[in-house]
Amino acid sequence: MRPHHRITHPRALHPGAWWLWALGLAAAASRTANPVPLVLIIAVTWFVVSARRGDTPWAASYALFFRLALIVIAIHLVFQTLLSGSTQGTTVLFSLPEIPVPDSFGIQLGGDVTLEALLTAFYVALQLAAIFCCIGAANALGSARQLLRYVPAALYEIGIACVIALTFAPQLAGDARRVRDAARLRGGNRGRVRRLGRLAMPMLEGALERSVELAAAMDSRGYGRTTTTDPRARRTTSLLVVAGSLGTCVGVYGLLAGTADSWLGLPMLLVGAALGVLGIASGGRRTGRTRYRPDPWALPELLVVASGLAAAALMFWQVRVDPGVLVLSSSTAVPPVPLLACLGIALALLPAVLAPPLPIAPARVAR
Repeated sequence: MRPHHRITHPRALHPGAWWLWALGLAAAASRTANPVPLVLIIAVTWFVVSARRGDTPWAASYALFFRLALIVIAIHLVFQTLLSGSTQGTTVLFSLPEIPVPDSFGIQLGGDVTLEALLTAFYVALQLAAIFCCIGAANALGSARQLLRYVPAALYEIGIACVIALTFAPQLAGDARRVRDAARLRGGNRGRVRRLGRLAMPMLEGALERSVELAAAMDSRGYGRTTTTDPRARRTTSLLVVAGSLGTCVGVYGLLAGTADSWLGLPMLLVGAALGVLGIASGGRRTGRTRYRPDPWALPELLVVASGLAAAALMFWQVRVDPGVLVLSSSTAVPPVPLLACLGIALALLPAVLAPPLPIAPARVAR
């Protein structure tokens, strides 16, 4: 009998729900250069991660992505300062020594640094920073490695490669730490270059041994086994997947461009998605796969995904109703508040309440 999963039942949320929620916020961030909704998106991701992250190793990845977002903003401002031209505004903050550059290069090194140029660069970098925070929230809340369990059967080769890549780097770092500690206990050369030469061989040996063990374990579990070898079915699957990928790319371009023909937007996206699903379903018949204890997909997952998609939907509706509030006409003007977009972003806060509580790990009994 299938168990009934309530919202208050302590369990981990499906990682796909967190990723869809974060992608909805990232899509909303990609449609505006207004700092008000962008800062609100960053605040929403921070609040939800603070409320719903667990004690897993990947839960601390949001801080890394947040630092990376700050670095992106700083680098963007530095390059804008060095390559700023006097034609990008009238409010001069300071001047740098100008280096002569041929006009054919289209840039200017040094010169007057204006307030308008810096604000424009900051708003562009803030948009990228908001997208980074969305991806960081997805990594902190939903394990990317666990999400690979749900890769369609037609793409199992890609899933295997991703699992190996995600597993190799942490284990290699653990091997390096173990070999380094063993070398310190034995004493010997303390120079970094000599020590690196002594530690490289044990690390590579451990990596190769682990690769052989992983290959043997995967072979014993039937990875790579196919149920049909019909070349026509293989060609049909490839054709459907390629056509679906092209249609999806054209449809996404039509939606994000805003100036393309109407048939290049949502209709082409739907056609491409349909062809891609048919190709993946056709390719999945060639492989037989089972999942051990799959994660449930119940009402909490649907509510979390709906909150993220609502942010994207209301942002796109704001683009259709009043796009002027999402793109600033003057960088020095007070940014307007897009009500529909901000309402959708505020709805993305609901997973902090709607997601089920995480299971409490049993405390260790002291002996």
